[in-house]
Amino acid sequence: VQLQASGGGLVQAGGSRRLSCAASGRTFSNYVMGWFRQAPGKEREFVAAIKYNGDTYHADSVKGRFTISRDNAKNSVYLQMNSLKPEDTGVYYCTADARAPIGTTWYIGASQYNYWGKGTLVTVSS
Repeated sequence: VQLQASGGGLVQAGGSRRLSCAASGRTFSNYVMGWFRQAPGKEREFVAAIKYNGDTYHADSVKGRFTISRDNAKNSVYLQMNSLKPEDTGVYYCTADARAPIGTTWYIGASQYNYWGKGTLVTVSS
């Protein structure tokens, strides 16, 4: 099972960036998938998640600026990032788990996800 994130790079504050994550090794259409990020010297933090049915949940820090989406036919998940701020700088990780959150619950802890990609660095300059 592999998750490969891409799309990171250097972007100016106020700009946009789209991250992609391609999953391989099995079909992820029933998995919950998400994005986390880790800034230098800080712990990994939840960014957004999406269930198999398309329901989404975003951290308050990115709500209204970032949008998570998925394409089950392509086994892929995306993160559209708009109005980027310097504090959005970090390594962004794609993640997935086979256990579907029940009802309105969401997995927002890193330990709740089994599968992780290597991450892609996003640097937002001021």
